Amino acid sequence: MRKLLVLALVGLVAQLIDGSLGMAYGLTSSTLLLVAGVAPAAASASVHLAEIGTTLAAGVAHWRFGNVDWRVVTRIALPGAVGAFAGATLLSSISTEAAGPWMAGILFTLGAYLLIRFARPLRTDRVGGRLRSRFLGPLGLVAGFVDATGGGGWGPVATPALLVSGRMEPRKVIGSVDTSEFVVAGAASIGFLIGLGSEGFLLPTVAALLIGGLIAAPLAAWLVRIVPAQLLGAAVGGVIVLTNARTLIRSAELDGPARPALYALLAAGWLVALVLAVRALRRTRRARAEAAEAATAAPAAAAPAAAAGVSAEASDAASVGEVPADLAATGTPNPR
Repeated sequence: MRKLLVLALVGLVAQLIDGSLGMAYGLTSSTLLLVAGVAPAAASASVHLAEIGTTLAAGVAHWRFGNVDWRVVTRIALPGAVGAFAGATLLSSISTEAAGPWMAGILFTLGAYLLIRFARPLRTDRVGGRLRSRFLGPLGLVAGFVDATGGGGWGPVATPALLVSGRMEPRKVIGSVDTSEFVVAGAASIGFLIGLGSEGFLLPTVAALLIGGLIAAPLAAWLVRIVPAQLLGAAVGGVIVLTNARTLIRSAELDGPARPALYALLAAGWLVALVLAVRALRRTRRARAEAAEAATAAPAAAAPAAAAGVSAEASDAASVGEVPADLAATGTPNPR
């Protein structure tokens, strides 16, 4: 019972992170199961079965908060389902540990790019542009395959790629990725069911992760709406860097003081990026406030000028014996 309670807490925290950052539910949950000695295929299968419920709840919550771009969801979810089914079928028979360092290297690079990008003021001239199917289709296919074979990875692959494109608001990137993951998790679960059978799913573990995730889903969807995009992007980049640095350090077999020193260096870099992001956010808000004040002051300055113009017009009309139309309409006596 104590173990199940811990798993429920892990599911809650994992969904809170995933719903607000667009990633890390599968990574967090699968890591715990692997540490507990669960076979990789069984761990991924159980996590994906639990994600059917958590991603459904997260998708509904994101939809209600206006965080979903349905055009992106439809174009990324179906290829993602194909990739997830193929990955689940493959993982049911072989191991993909050799691909871990390569995958981690790509994700680490994307995370570092996000840290640099969101440490500076955000560009808004490209937001609202169209993401084409020739980009979303292959992205969904790769992300789905990585997600199924790695026990997690849909968010770490799809979210950074969409954020880097600069054509969607971060909150809509996260909401769309979380919503489309429902289809991906379902396809992966079907693949694991065919490859492993029903005994491949650890149902008590699935139930614990599901309960924790369902509790956290609405709160996560609310958090992603109020958290500033500047800070959200920097946080996503830091999570990606630190998460994948662990795999790279292990594959490089770094031991002794080098490992904690490298972690400390990466954490310091993340902290610097967050500080710069806060400063950029403040500058952006200050500029918007000044622009709003200028826009408010312009009509106020124009009003006295307009009134002076009307008075001058009335004076000129009186001097030549004419009555302005607005005065004539009120029945003002003709000066003649």
